[in-house]
Amino acid sequence: MTSKPDRAQRLRDLALLRRVRDRMDREYAQPLDVEALARGAHMSAGHLSREFRLAYGESPYSYLMTRRIERAMALLRRGDLSVTEVCFTVGCSSLGTFSTRFNELVGVPPSVYRREAARATAGMPSCVAKQVTRPVRNREVPAPEPQLA
Repeated sequence: MTSKPDRAQRLRDLALLRRVRDRMDREYAQPLDVEALARGAHMSAGHLSREFRLAYGESPYSYLMTRRIERAMALLRRGDLSVTEVCFTVGCSSLGTFSTRFNELVGVPPSVYRREAARATAGMPSCVAKQVTRPVRNREVPAPEPQLA
């Protein structure tokens, strides 16, 4: 059985984790790292990472990159920015890391997504397009079905 002080501490930690997650949602384009997020929550980086993964099922870095990729998808659908401009606009500092993570989550490179997304979501309200095109987390992009000839 969990004691009341342990339960109270767990609830305080969950409230701090929610603030960390909210900060990532708001400030995704800022240079955030686990150490800075942990300092803001008055935790060590290791403790923040462990507790965040327990609460949300993924690391803080993975969560932040997913937020950045979601925003990048919206910017790429607009079509007025290059892939490089989108990469830096959403807070990524490396085009290679951005492209790799984008491909892992979305299943296609950002350049292909930019070219094809405008056609796929033409006429859709942006709120619907955002839901339909939401990236899959944790490398869960399904493998393509083999084609039988």
